[in-house]
Amino acid sequence: MTRCIPLPTGKPWFWSFAAAFGAWGLLVLFLNGRGAEEAITAALAFAAFFVIVGLGQMMVITLGPGNIDLSIPAVITLSGVVAMRVMNGQDAAILPGVLAALACGVAVGGFNNLLIHLLRMPPIIATLSSSFLVQSAAISYGRGLQVQPPQALQDFATSRLYGIPINAIFAVLLAAAVGVVLARTVYGRSVLAVGQNARAAWLAGVRVGLVRCVTYVLCALFASVCGVLLSGFSGGASLDMGQEYLLASIAVVVIGGSSVAGGRANVPGIWGASLFLFLLVSMLNTLGLGAGIRLTLTGLIIIAVITLAGGETSQR
Repeated sequence: MTRCIPLPTGKPWFWSFAAAFGAWGLLVLFLNGRGAEEAITAALAFAAFFVIVGLGQMMVITLGPGNIDLSIPAVITLSGVVAMRVMNGQDAAILPGVLAALACGVAVGGFNNLLIHLLRMPPIIATLSSSFLVQSAAISYGRGLQVQPPQALQDFATSRLYGIPINAIFAVLLAAAVGVVLARTVYGRSVLAVGQNARAAWLAGVRVGLVRCVTYVLCALFASVCGVLLSGFSGGASLDMGQEYLLASIAVVVIGGSSVAGGRANVPGIWGASLFLFLLVSMLNTLGLGAGIRLTLTGLIIIAVITLAGGETSQR
């Protein structure tokens, strides 16, 4: 008698990985069985950037309804531009360049929190307003920027270890660290508590304002890290390098199984959703479909994945 292995459908992350596997299978099928390994390697390399920004966005969204960071693309751009300017192609200047980029993230995250909590602006408005200022600063500072990244940074961002992209390994380690923080630290449990009920968390002694401030700063820091790595990966910074990460940073959170109502984060799902997004776009591009059809199919497939997940992403 054959035993059926039960699928872990109760796990919100399951459907994101199932969708990624399905997209990979279809891609290989359309390529007549060629390039299966190359598709996985490329997916890991490019999905790593979605994972990095998705982790930050996930922590912000976990804070509860209305919390979202729309300044991520601008922070990516500014951090990449600043890092390349400071490094100026010199390996010896990598550390100062990275520190300068991280300082940009801290400054923007703190400014976002200032707008939200001191000026009482809704997060979506505050971070959108902030993004215009940050992008303007990046344009002003990076006008005419044609600086190549230091060779050591480029090697780190593009090299592989036993066939696995280094940036993917870094993203896995970062995701594991975020998972430990959320599950094992006072700060992580405080983020979940605030997302479930901010007033109850405050009555229980959680410093809600401080938790929110740290979370927005961390989100901007992750965007800064992405900006530096992306500059090394793509051969330099550009003023539109962060554009595709606005909706992607939100999509990987929703598809990955985190609750958009707050109070529940799903770190493994970020990876599944990031792989799915890249492989889905690759599959549709392979079919040679028009841009309008690709966007329509992408939206429909994403809706289908979220529906199959049982709508858990909208519940606590």
